[in-house]
Amino acid sequence: MLLSFSRRRFAQLFGAAAAALPFRGFDALAAAPGDAAATRPLAFPKGFLWGSATASYQVEGAAKEDGRGHSIWDTFSHTQGKTHNGDTGDVADDYYHRYRDDIRLMKDLGLTVCRFSVSWSRIFPNGTGSINQQGVDFYKKMVDAMLEAGIQPYCTLYHWDLPQALQDKGGWENRDTAQAFADYAGYVASKLSDRVKHFMTTNEIRSFVELGYREGIHAPGLRLDRAKVAQIAHHAVLGHGLAVQAIRAKAASGTRVGLAENPTVTNPAIETPEHIAAAHKAFREENAMYLSVIMEGRYTDLYLKQLGADAPKFTPEELRTIASPLDFVGINVYAPTYVRADAGERGYVMITPPTSFPKMASPWLTVGPESLYWAPKLIHDLWKVKEMYITENGASSDDVVAADGHVYDTDRVMYLRNYLTHLQRAISQGVPVKGYFLWSLLDNFEWADGYSKRFGIVYVDFATQKRIPKLSSQFYADVIRRNGLG
Repeated sequence: MLLSFSRRRFAQLFGAAAAALPFRGFDALAAAPGDAAATRPLAFPKGFLWGSATASYQVEGAAKEDGRGHSIWDTFSHTQGKTHNGDTGDVADDYYHRYRDDIRLMKDLGLTVCRFSVSWSRIFPNGTGSINQQGVDFYKKMVDAMLEAGIQPYCTLYHWDLPQALQDKGGWENRDTAQAFADYAGYVASKLSDRVKHFMTTNEIRSFVELGYREGIHAPGLRLDRAKVAQIAHHAVLGHGLAVQAIRAKAASGTRVGLAENPTVTNPAIETPEHIAAAHKAFREENAMYLSVIMEGRYTDLYLKQLGADAPKFTPEELRTIASPLDFVGINVYAPTYVRADAGERGYVMITPPTSFPKMASPWLTVGPESLYWAPKLIHDLWKVKEMYITENGASSDDVVAADGHVYDTDRVMYLRNYLTHLQRAISQGVPVKGYFLWSLLDNFEWADGYSKRFGIVYVDFATQKRIPKLSSQFYADVIRRNGLG
């Protein structure tokens, strides 16, 4: 049975546990009267937006219900050996049926915004052609429930679940997929923009291109050569640009358009002028094929030189489309990279982290809190972006339900506290970040890791679908209530 929590119940839930813990609650930990910290909290601007993020295939379930078509993640997860323990998103969090209860959880936490994604194959079961009205109706009802709860919806149109019918025609290797995506994006915007004011075209182009088509560890599970991957990346950023244009043509007046990308975050190894300058050079170059070409409408000379004959084929018109103006930029920030200054052609060198570098439960998730300072700052410095969102940030943890029925994820609290401190640092210096979407509200299907990695601030028992707010839920609710860190 799904648990529903009022604010009173939420406080009671953690109050009983706090009495048995060897530390005091957040209010008790506030600075004592007269302490300088008491008058200098790490505050966020008035009206800052606090939210959470989800993705359709990771939470919805109902994979074969109400006319939804097959996606590449249905195919991939049902292929032996592709996901941990053979896990699939067939049921996931059953959000398709339980969204009202989960939206109540969001409201009880104090969330003011929520990022969700639309399943392309729930709208166009074959990627193009016939429309599935039941899919359209589901997203309308779900968005209405958010609005009724006082939560503003932010919609992502592509979070990796390409319709299998389009993959059968070549997927993102086929330029036609870019146009099909634009047609789908324009249609969804035409149906939801009376309710949804912010649309993101794609989520993490880098991830679905490189993990899906180069490394083969995500859907569709291909391992292609450098030239093909470079052309796929070009088709993907072109699809983004075409979708921006389609949304502007089809959506209601006042609709705002952006994307959610996971740039390589190039932290300076030491915050000295030469290493900071190297970090700026590195950010532009390491993201040349994704965010840089979107923001500048050109591939860097060094990127094309490095690829040589393997460079993507493109036209000036395509570059102009890719650079279609955006209203905002969303960035997903998790793990850092570090760079140092160098006298070579690039002007920087990427540093290989030592094996002792701290990590969360996911081996790839190294802990670098300053990334949430440098990522938005570098984007603002390089391209003068006027509106940004942290569209994902969070951490996996080896969460365990304790004997008293609670989950004490102190490592996730540590992670969030430190990252948010650096985000506040950036904003205090004038970097225009307007909101933060925590990944994620719920434990969910974590792609190839299946259900083995938990990113939620609410624990999900996948056998019963019972929800249990973790200690990190209390921490995040407190941050929202204070609009800052105490």
